[in-house]
Amino acid sequence: MTKLNLTRLKHFLKSEAVLVIAALAALLSMFFVPPNKDYIEYIDFRTLSLLFSLMLAISGLKSIGLFDALAFAVIPRFKNARTLCLVLTLLCFFSSMFITNDVALITFVPFTIILFTASGLMERLIFTVVLETAAANLGSMLTPVGNPQNLYLYSRFHINPVEFFSITLPVSIMGIIFLSAASLLCKKQQVSMEPQPLVSLLDRKKLFLYLLLFILCLLSVFYLIDYRLMVLLVVLLIFKTDRKLLLHADYGLLLTFVSFFLFVGNAEKIEAIHKALTTFIKGRELLSGVLLSQVISNVPAAVLLSGFTDNCRALLIGTNIGGLGTLIASLASLISFKFYVRTKNAKPFRYIFVFTVLNIGLLLPILALSLIFLT
Repeated sequence: MTKLNLTRLKHFLKSEAVLVIAALAALLSMFFVPPNKDYIEYIDFRTLSLLFSLMLAISGLKSIGLFDALAFAVIPRFKNARTLCLVLTLLCFFSSMFITNDVALITFVPFTIILFTASGLMERLIFTVVLETAAANLGSMLTPVGNPQNLYLYSRFHINPVEFFSITLPVSIMGIIFLSAASLLCKKQQVSMEPQPLVSLLDRKKLFLYLLLFILCLLSVFYLIDYRLMVLLVVLLIFKTDRKLLLHADYGLLLTFVSFFLFVGNAEKIEAIHKALTTFIKGRELLSGVLLSQVISNVPAAVLLSGFTDNCRALLIGTNIGGLGTLIASLASLISFKFYVRTKNAKPFRYIFVFTVLNIGLLLPILALSLIFLT
C-alpha cells in the first residue's frame, strides 16, 4: 500500500469511525444470522429517503448563500458580547429545528469565529461556540426533521405529530431556559462590526426551488406525500438544477444507518442478545439513551435501542438530551470542534474542558427534571 493510500485510509477511518464500527458490527452479526431475504425488511427506506432528501434541499439553500446572508445581516446589529452570545445561541437553537443541528453549526460557527476574531473577542470564543453547539443539539430535538435520530424514531414508531411535539416541547423549553441562563456567564464587551445588507443577488429561482423541495420533504415527514414520490421529485429537480449537490449528501451517515439496521435486525433474532438487552433496557430507556449516547453518539444509540423497547417517549428524550455530555455524544458537536481547532492560537484542551463542564452542567438538571416529570 502506497503512502498516499495509507494516508487516505487513516483519514477515512478517523472521519468515518462510527460508520466503520457500525459496518463491523453488522458484519459480525452476519456470522450468527446468515444473509437472507429478511435483510431487506430490516432497512427503514422511509427514514433513509427523508434524510437524503432533506440533505439535498438544505445543501441547495446553503449553496446560494441564504444562511450566510441572514447571519451577516442580523448578528452584527448587537454590540454587546453577552447579547451577541445569546443571539448566536438562540439562532442555533431555533434554526436547528428546521435545517438540522449540523447545518446550523456549519452555518453559524465559522461566522462566529470570524466575528469574534475581528472584534477582539477571542477570550469569549470558546464559551460561545460551546453554547452554540449545545443549543443546536437541544433545539433540533423539537421537530422530526431537526436531527437524524428524531427522523428515525418518528418513522420507526409511527408517532403522530401531536404526540411527538408533546414529548419534545417540554424538554425544548427547559433547554432554552438553561441556555439563556448560561449565556449570562459571558462577560460584557463591546463589539464593533457593521451589519451587511441582506444579499439581494440571491438566485431567486433556485431559492424558490430549494424552498419548495424543503416543503415537499416536510409534507412527506407528516405523511401528506408518499416518501417514494417525494424522493423521486427531489432527486430529479436537483439533478436538473445543480447535480453537483448530489455529491454533498452525507453518504457516510446513510451507510451508518444501513449498517445499524442490519446489526439490530440480526441482534433481534439472536435470542441471548435480544433477551439480555430487552431485560436491561426495560424501565431504563431514558437513562440507557443518555448513557449509550455518551459512548457511541445519539444517532446509533437511537437505532440500537429501538430494537429492544417500545417506549418511544423515553427513548426520544434520552437520545436527544444524550447529545449533551461528551464531545462524541452528538456527532454534530465534532463539527464545532473541528472549526475551532483550525483557528489561530486555538486551545483544544481548554475547549474540551469548557465543553465537558458546560454540557454536563446542562445535561444533569434537564435529565433530573425529565426523569421526574416526563417519564
